[in-house]
Amino acid sequence: MKKLYIGFFSLLAICIGIGIFYFSYYRQDQMEFPKDVTMETAWGKPYSFRNMEPKVRLLEFVYTNCPDICPSTSFQMKQLKEQLEKDGLFKDKVEFITITIDPTRDTQQVMQTYANMFGVTSDNEGWIFLRGSQEDTKKVADAFDFLYRDPGNGMLIHTTLTYFLDENNRVIATFGMGEKGFDREKVYKEIVKEVK
Repeated sequence: MKKLYIGFFSLLAICIGIGIFYFSYYRQDQMEFPKDVTMETAWGKPYSFRNMEPKVRLLEFVYTNCPDICPSTSFQMKQLKEQLEKDGLFKDKVEFITITIDPTRDTQQVMQTYANMFGVTSDNEGWIFLRGSQEDTKKVADAFDFLYRDPGNGMLIHTTLTYFLDENNRVIATFGMGEKGFDREKVYKEIVKEVK
């Protein structure tokens, strides 16, 4: 009987290990921007994922009515941007992308206002704020296993991850969101390590 328990728990441990490997490494390696999607920036310009310049990128999905975790993450990214600007790395080597998961309510003007809250006043500052159709938004979110839904009250329930991509737009790390989940110093070190 003891051997049976040992065998069962050994098999369970192997299965859990395979699952962790799949979701942490293999699946992460498969995540990339869909090349057939073009979104719109907060200033109305088309932004295609087809021919992106080689830069490392930090990607976040948000909705502007979010009461806490989304603006908190964007604020942390603003501080991170300022740190990277001092190092001379932001814009030329590092780009941030923020995509709304609520494009119906987050119009171009709303996205502009949201961008302005974090000190971004144009498309040329290295931090791109994007919106697209419901279909394209879902396609991009699905490519990163980012889940979201509206329970009917406009307060979207969503995954709490940000994504760090290398120059080939492959996800090399994921980080949490919000004041407690997004460790700015850790993200900063990962970015600097990747670009230097």
